[in-house]
Amino acid sequence: MDAKHDKWVCAHCGYSGSGRFTGDICPGCGLTYWKCIHCGYTFTASALPESCPECGSKEGFKNVTCYTPECGGPGRDTIDPRL
Repeated sequence: MDAKHDKWVCAHCGYSGSGRFTGDICPGCGLTYWKCIHCGYTFTASALPESCPECGSKEGFKNVTCYTPECGGPGRDTIDPRL
């Protein structure tokens, strides 16, 4: 996500708000696209699990939800291909 945007729109439900969503979780639908930084597994969740559901890694996750027009969103279920 780019800090220059002052309005964020959820790719899942279309909810919009000013500024980033707290914890990158949409307050409307509660979902975000996450990608495991270890194996690349991508999934949606309302909260991050302790470990990756695919490989079991606890290294962490990257938010790959598309929030801006530059990556094809918002307004549809979109993963930012740049991430």
